[in-house]
Amino acid sequence: MLTPQIADKGVTRHILKAFGLHASHRLGQNFLISPAVVRAVVEAAEIGAGDRVLEIGPGIGTLTQGLLEAGAEVTAVELDKKLPAVLAETLRGYAHLNVVQGDILKTDIPSLMGGEPFKVAANLPYYITTPILLSLLEQKLPITRIVTMVQKEVAARMTARPGGRDYGALSVAVQYHTEPEIALDVPPNCFLPEPEVDSAVIVCAVRKTPAVDVKDEKMFFRVVKAAFGQRRKTLTNALKPLGVPKEQIEAALAGAKVDAARRGETLSLSEFAAVADGLTEQA
Repeated sequence: MLTPQIADKGVTRHILKAFGLHASHRLGQNFLISPAVVRAVVEAAEIGAGDRVLEIGPGIGTLTQGLLEAGAEVTAVELDKKLPAVLAETLRGYAHLNVVQGDILKTDIPSLMGGEPFKVAANLPYYITTPILLSLLEQKLPITRIVTMVQKEVAARMTARPGGRDYGALSVAVQYHTEPEIALDVPPNCFLPEPEVDSAVIVCAVRKTPAVDVKDEKMFFRVVKAAFGQRRKTLTNALKPLGVPKEQIEAALAGAKVDAARRGETLSLSEFAAVADGLTEQA
């Protein structure tokens, strides 16, 4: 007997009707109704038998089913209090699934996942994509790969290079910790209800060591945040909120061989690191 694919539009509609569910605008819910996209996400995550996966926002189990079919051991964290009971029915019969009701931003992930390497897969609500991604990366968890559905514009920002309008603090943070790559674009008709924006699946291969060496990581990100906080200003002026004397800012820029008249959006990760290291040395 074949197991119905939750990603099938008809199956999704049946589940929603059977459980009296409606997509929550407040929670940013859009249910994936494309088996092809589910397969693409699972392939992009490079799931193999026994792989440990943290899924964020399993919903009614659409992507979860694909992960389980590929042999993953899935721990799924769901914010919507109604959905764990739904998942118990839609994924009945599947082993290696642990559903936890809670807010991923308040979840003790180390306790939940332990110290062994794991992957992350998610179809994140777009309004909270960035905070979740940054939280995962900043915690220094033993994550090897993050594959997530994001708004297409966010994917462009995550992969942007210096000099473009999409390049910003998010670009630097993601590229500092990972090697991001857009796996595929996903049109609105792959969701129920259809979102008003295009989407993309992005793969972030987590680096074993950061992209650049820095003397003080907190200073590095303070410099990045300040540089992009006022994009139209030159670096000399944009870095003033750091509370560092102008002379020290100028010395750090000179030491890094970065023209003080440049703007933050033109600096590479290595240049940001050199400027931050210069300021750290003067502290």
